[in-house]
Amino acid sequence: RSPFLDDPSIGALFGATILLVILSAYFSGSETAMMALNRYRLKHLANEGHGGARRASRLLERPDRLLSVILIGNNLVNFTAASLATLIALELYGESGVAIAPVVCTFVFLIFAEVAPKSIAAAHPEKVALPSSYILNLLLLSLYPLVWLVNGIANGILSLLGINHDETASDHLSKEELRTVVFEGSQISAHPQNMMLGVLDLDKVSVEDIMVPRTEIFGIDIDDDIEDIIEQIRSSQHTRIPVFKADIDKIIGVLHTRNAAKFLTQAEVNKAAILQVIDESYFVPENQSLQTLLFNFQQSKQRLGMVVDEYGDVQGIVAIEDILEEIVGEFTTDLSDTNIDIHPLDDGLYLIDGSTHIRLINRQLTWDLPQEGPKTLNGLIIEYLETIPDSNVCMLLEGYRIEIVQIQDNMIKTAKISRVPEPF
Repeated sequence: RSPFLDDPSIGALFGATILLVILSAYFSGSETAMMALNRYRLKHLANEGHGGARRASRLLERPDRLLSVILIGNNLVNFTAASLATLIALELYGESGVAIAPVVCTFVFLIFAEVAPKSIAAAHPEKVALPSSYILNLLLLSLYPLVWLVNGIANGILSLLGINHDETASDHLSKEELRTVVFEGSQISAHPQNMMLGVLDLDKVSVEDIMVPRTEIFGIDIDDDIEDIIEQIRSSQHTRIPVFKADIDKIIGVLHTRNAAKFLTQAEVNKAAILQVIDESYFVPENQSLQTLLFNFQQSKQRLGMVVDEYGDVQGIVAIEDILEEIVGEFTTDLSDTNIDIHPLDDGLYLIDGSTHIRLINRQLTWDLPQEGPKTLNGLIIEYLETIPDSNVCMLLEGYRIEIVQIQDNMIKTAKISRVPEPF
């Protein structure tokens, strides 16, 4: 016959021990689940009115109290279960059972009260923590005096060791941490993810990186003949046109083509009519970050800025559309439409103008040419060669094969570039 039938007290002790193991598993799993909760998803659920999420959020506001009530309950059931297991072993095996009980208890508690419940809780923290928050909240209220005493003693010891127990981990993410969260967000589709990353990276990009260089600025020289000026305005594809006198450094203002309609409909147009409708120029330093520029554009209600260097000379022009393209990408996917300076050839080759910005090349072709130094392809090649070549040469730079095609006016006019396949 079974000893549990001969002595009902042993059966009761065994049943109580099983119940305590289950309670220990609950406390162990609850601790892991509460600590593994995604705090931002928890806040979202709480804001949506989820009762379990609200209770869990309140409990996590004071993690020291939460851990105290869990550990008090867990240690209480563990020690009680160990004591009962020892009594059972003594009844069954006599004094030798004292040596058997710790081994059996360790194995049983390790598997059924620690590893298994914690693994389940780590895999499904919400399913475990949110329902458990109701019981934990009741236990915290009923055991509050004991929790207060335990916390007071523990925090006093920490203070003696020079540790401030009030210092808790902040839920606020730094910019780099937020960037990592967005980058690793598997539930976010590629385009919105790239847009969010673009916003976060605005402070890393300067105006100099995206501006239209001085040599490519389309503007109106007020000293030109009035017929030429009118023809420039009518044929312009831009809504805002810089107006200068003889030299781009002598900028007068910016003409909005909407205002140009006021004088283009007149029978006779003179330069005075043009000067009356131009807006004041807005100047920005070339090393200003795009984040700052976007804020300044918003504050000053501007959409176009003249980029100047430390000496006040105009170096280029930047529009709010250029900033938006850093966030959302190009507004068209046709390479021939987006940039006339990048021409696809056969076999992965591209014919690229030397004045093209490296950032634009990398963005258009998803390449990773170095951007730390020179801003244009011409500058990158000259820096690598450390001289202006007097003939066409071929070179290998950072995993890209570059063949200089045309040299003009002491600069590389065009080059053929292709990515070198990585060896297996």
